[in-house]
Amino acid sequence: MARRTTGRTRKRTRPPSGRPPAPTTPEPAVSDEHWYEDETGPMVRPYMVTRGRTRPSGRHTIDLLSQVTAVAQDDGRPGSDHSRAALLALVRRGPRPVVELAADADLPLTVVRVLLGDLAEAGLVRVDPPRWAATDDPATDPEILREIAARLREL
Repeated sequence: MARRTTGRTRKRTRPPSGRPPAPTTPEPAVSDEHWYEDETGPMVRPYMVTRGRTRPSGRHTIDLLSQVTAVAQDDGRPGSDHSRAALLALVRRGPRPVVELAADADLPLTVVRVLLGDLAEAGLVRVDPPRWAATDDPATDPEILREIAARLREL
């Protein structure tokens, strides 16, 4: 019989028939891997990864289109967590823009900027400012850009 405590009822441990409950599948073993929830993703929140920082520390200006290049191999120093290691692995494949790294690492841009600032301070990556196209380049022609924007709105 359920007993009232603080406005809530406790669940019975046995079904009403008096038989013990049917066996359930065992829970998977907990490992040192990052925990994930099916709907929400990683359980390590972004502010924990960046230790509460919202801007990269140091002298590095990290624009969304800045090119990031690996400079040195990670020597396995303490403090290199999963997110930093994942970014390093992505950068080692070749120079990549910050926005692409954020998409591939499945991390918010702010977090990626902070982590890349840390990696740049450690001398593991180089962050180059974006190279803007020449004004006579057809890719930056205002008429073409307006046409692209109009087509995107149609979608």
